[in-house]
Amino acid sequence: MAEPITTRAQIPSARRIVVKVGSSSVSGVNASQIPVLVEALAAAHARGTEVILVSSGAIATGMPYLRLDGRPSDLATQQAAAAVGQNVLIFRYQESLDRYRIVAGQVLLTAGDLENPAHRSNAQRAMERLLALRILPIVNENDTVATHEIRFGDNDRLAALVSQLVKADLLLLLSDVDALYSRPPQDAGAERIDDVGIEDALDHVEFGGIGLTGVGTGGARTKVAAAKLASSSGTPVLLTSTDLVGEALAGANLGTWFHAESSPGTSGSR
Repeated sequence: MAEPITTRAQIPSARRIVVKVGSSSVSGVNASQIPVLVEALAAAHARGTEVILVSSGAIATGMPYLRLDGRPSDLATQQAAAAVGQNVLIFRYQESLDRYRIVAGQVLLTAGDLENPAHRSNAQRAMERLLALRILPIVNENDTVATHEIRFGDNDRLAALVSQLVKADLLLLLSDVDALYSRPPQDAGAERIDDVGIEDALDHVEFGGIGLTGVGTGGARTKVAAAKLASSSGTPVLLTSTDLVGEALAGANLGTWFHAESSPGTSGSR
């Protein structure tokens, strides 16, 4: 059994990592960040780490193709945008992965899939097989058929549930902010929070809106809730910005670290 990941410096030795990226980081003008993200994932993949990417962005990516100026409010249009955008999003990821000779596997889930024992077992089996074949699973919520789950928190909770499903050694939550702050980082007096203990309720933290671009549905609050869910299940969490993903996966001292309740075993022993 390999040593559990308890510090940032140990991240390069992790056997299995779930990386979650939000809509604002991979859509619109920030679609140019996809190659940067893929380069970091490919570096981890090359050293033998099993990587699962949970990527939001289907609706935001599809909006321009539906000639929408903003995120649609009605469910049917959200579903239509997701159907178009998911196709484009996966194409962009695979186009970037091609240079590293990595094949992506698309996995679309809803919250219900992970609550239903039969569906959960099927999802787990499929994910394990993809990883064994050295395929890089790209997970997204199945927005085209989702109902209330479409407002699930920009996939933050889904990422935590996936980390539980695959018994990940680390969950890396990426956003447009480099760490968790005591209040929105643009506000006066905001202080960066380096570490969060399992018993820390973070009652002093003032949460802001959904982010800098407004195309996603998550924010610091949903990320903290997801981090708490994952860490309480034994998976430590690092929260940082998408542009720092390479440094984060290399073990740099950055972002906010959520300590795990208990240490998961290695993925190979599960």
